[in-house]
Formats: sequence, C-alpha cells, structure tokens
Amino acid sequence: MSTQTAVQPTDAEPIEAAVRPWDVFRTEVAALVRLSPAFVRVTFKGPSLAHFADNGFDQRFKLIFPASACGYDKLPTGDRWYSELRSLPEDEQCGVRTYTVRTVRPELGEVDVDMVIHEAESDEETGPALEWLQTAAVGDELLLLGPDSRWDGPHGGVDFHAPEGAELLIAGDETAAPAIAAILEDLPATARGTAFIEVPTAEDALDIEVPAHVAVVWLPRDGAAWGERLVPAVTEAARRMDFGAEDDAFVEIDDEMIWDAPETAPATGSYVWIAAETGVVKTLRFTIRKELGLPKESGAFMGYWRNGKAWD
Repeated sequence: MSTQTAVQPTDAEPIEAAVRPWDVFRTEVAALVRLSPAFVRVTFKGPSLAHFADNGFDQRFKLIFPASACGYDKLPTGDRWYSELRSLPEDEQCGVRTYTVRTVRPELGEVDVDMVIHEAESDEETGPALEWLQTAAVGDELLLLGPDSRWDGPHGGVDFHAPEGAELLIAGDETAAPAIAAILEDLPATARGTAFIEVPTAEDALDIEVPAHVAVVWLPRDGAAWGERLVPAVTEAARRMDFGAEDDAFVEIDDEMIWDAPETAPATGSYVWIAAETGVVKTLRFTIRKELGLPKESGAFMGYWRNGKAWD
C-alpha cells in the first residue's frame, strides 16, 4: 500500500493541519493475547485512535517500528516521508510493515491487530515486526499509519469488493487469516460460499463468527510445503463454480510480488478473494482466471509475502 500522507502523529484533539485520508496515530500496547501457537492479538490504545476509521473487511494499514539507533526521532514528516525514510542510514530507518485491522473500537481508542509469529529460517526472513514481537510488552509505544475517520472521502486500503448475492470463494494462508476473519464477520447474513485457510497446525484454527451459509475450512500444513494443502482444495472448489469461458485476455504477472485487486466487481456472479505466499497466489490466479475463466473484475489475488524473504 502506498500513500503520500504526511507523517504527523496526532493527539486526541482536532489537528490544526488539513485532515488527510491517512494519518499517523501514536499508541501504546494495551494487551498481548496468544490466540494459538501462530497468532498473537495485539491491542493498541491511544486517545488519537478515536479517529481511526472503522472501514471493515480487509482494511490495510501500516505499523511503524522504532529505528534501532534513534527510535522515531528521525522519522520524516513530509509528503515524501517513505522515500526520505529509506534514504537514511539503515540503523536510523524505522521499520514499516503492512497489516490488516482486526477490530476497531473508536469509543475506547483501541485497535486490535492479529499478528503471526513464525520461525525464521534465515536472517533474510527476519523483519522488524518479528523482531518486535519477540520482546513486545504492555506499555510499548508504536505508531500506526491508518485511515482517518475525519476525512469524508474514500480512504483506500480495502480490496474485498464482493457484490451482494455473489457466491464467494475466499482463501489464504496464516498471513491472510486475520483479513479473512474480518471479512467473514462483516458479511451480510445472506452471504454464501466457502473460505479456506491454511495454517501451520490444527491448533491454529480460530473461532470466527460466520453467516449460516458460509463454510470455513481450516487446512493445517503439519510440516507440508506452503500451499500444498491450499492449492488443491481451492482448485477443486473453483472447478465446481461457474465462472464462464476461458479468459483469452489473461495476462501473467512476472513481478516479484503480485497484487491484482480491481476496485469494483460485477453486480452478480461469483467472487474470489485470495491472499497468501506469492507463488501460491500466482498458481491459483492462473488456474482460476486463465483456465476456469473468472473475469478480472470478479477476483482479488494478492501476494502478502514471498518465500525466502522477510514476510512480516
């Protein structure tokens, strides 16, 4: 997610500067709850979070972690803050990672974020979020770059756009589980479809409130390779759905990370939302879009991380 928002931490009172779609919220950790071996729920609290917009579904935002050498002292504050940040010496750069909002409680000034704890196999797979989680404690300060409810226009950062009445196919690995949970709990009671969630072990299956006609299938890897459980299960489910003819206009994406998420969808039909490791997403996108004919506007395919690199 890219944004040109100026980085200026807010207080609880209205700010004098012009309101922007996104703002930086100064918070501290109010609670840490281990949901399962792989998931930790972090509750952030701060008076400025009264203005954190509750847009629901898969709303993305950014966590900004303090730099090892100077905390937040050298965090740029202009419209080009991110490029300026990356021009600083490495130990003066704040870490920035994208997450999905789990729950917003503006009346309490709180935001819940479900984060994944995993074992890094190399230094290249260790990022600022994982490092922070290993020592995180109640009272720790952190900055959240998120949507500001005082902005009366669209905020962006939401990629789930299913039309009412569509048959849903939702899928992802543990990195997408918080987004999937938020999506499912925001669906109308009339929603129908299936969600597949691949997780490290059976103990990582979480309780999610879902509509009566939506099934949730947990797929524990139990040591299997990434996507080994998810790809065949989602492919089989997709073949049972009616997408139309083969997509002759399909274009393969060769970028290191894949993000194919149209902002609008047809008024009827099927809708697919998939987020996982990039290679897994590319495989499923090819099958569902190219072979089975899902129209481009009817599906979101997002690589949340890439195997072999830091995937906080």
